[in-house]
Amino acid sequence: MKKLYYLLLICIPAIGFGQMGKFEIKGTITGLTDKSKVYLTDPDNPTDTIARTISDKNSFILKGELPESKLYNISFVPGGKKGLVFLDNNKIGMQGDISKIQQLALTGSPAHASFVEFQKIFDPFFKHYAQLSEAANKAGVNDSLMQAYKNLVSQLADAGDTFALKHKDQNIAPFMWATIMQVVEDIGRVEKSYLAMTPEVQNSFYGKYLSDRIAEKKIGSIGSPALEFIQADTSGRPVALSSFRGKYVLVDFWASWCGPCRQENPNVLAAYDRFREKNFTVLGVSLDNNRDRWIKAIADDQLKWTQVSDLQYWQNEVAVKYKIQTIPQNLLIDPNGVIVAKNLRGQDLQQKLCELLGCN
Repeated sequence: MKKLYYLLLICIPAIGFGQMGKFEIKGTITGLTDKSKVYLTDPDNPTDTIARTISDKNSFILKGELPESKLYNISFVPGGKKGLVFLDNNKIGMQGDISKIQQLALTGSPAHASFVEFQKIFDPFFKHYAQLSEAANKAGVNDSLMQAYKNLVSQLADAGDTFALKHKDQNIAPFMWATIMQVVEDIGRVEKSYLAMTPEVQNSFYGKYLSDRIAEKKIGSIGSPALEFIQADTSGRPVALSSFRGKYVLVDFWASWCGPCRQENPNVLAAYDRFREKNFTVLGVSLDNNRDRWIKAIADDQLKWTQVSDLQYWQNEVAVKYKIQTIPQNLLIDPNGVIVAKNLRGQDLQQKLCELLGCN
């Protein structure tokens, strides 16, 4: 499977680098063709080759300057083999087999040693996450699956805290959080860990990336005021979030084409029916791009609350404002317009409403 940290390489934007330095890699790769071309590139800036050389039989020496300690690609041509290495500016030894390019062994690079440690600790979590996702896609989300997911997130967050504290002076620490915060949504926890890192790490490529993601994630965070928006309902009438002031309102991001959203709709409906007489309502924000399918899904799922959409798919103006990148998601807003909970699914929604509104 593609690991989360590999997917991360695709979406991190390029930003400025700091102090550069020199490195030297002496490599011996079993099965490498004589006079192969060897390239070192930055996956976040793939058009810029950092260093290149020609192999002597199965050996090579690669020299150059690294912008900073981070993840790089080493490629071998012919063969089209490409490996991931977390490098720093040192004299580094590299051994491996061209047929097992993702299992390169490096000596002399503390950064890569920490990356290997990262893989050993977190790859089992990624594998478990993939298994839970597959089970949810096949059979839908049930109570036991939801509990297993919560346990995974809790364990993953604890492992992240421990790993970041141990490596607070290495760029692997923000890299780790930038990877797992796709699952760990406790942004306060991530920010606390980030602030404990050294200034050099905070100002690194991954440190700056993590800082930007923290700032984004704090939009719509628990305890913050809900951002105002106005969007048209199914009849074209503009509806403002502020028009619900004085009530508890669940802003529910969903779409007709989203399987997990449709599976969650009965839970939202049950909560609505139970608490609508207790100063509670729901406001659905759809990321649909087809009006007919949106209207049909509302009818099919018997959704009784106000629904709004601009039919702009992932570019829905409200979703963009709240940095929504996955659905289903929801925000529970109190009568004063403050977000008091988020992503309440299954029985968690009713439990929270019982806590706030009572269940008698």
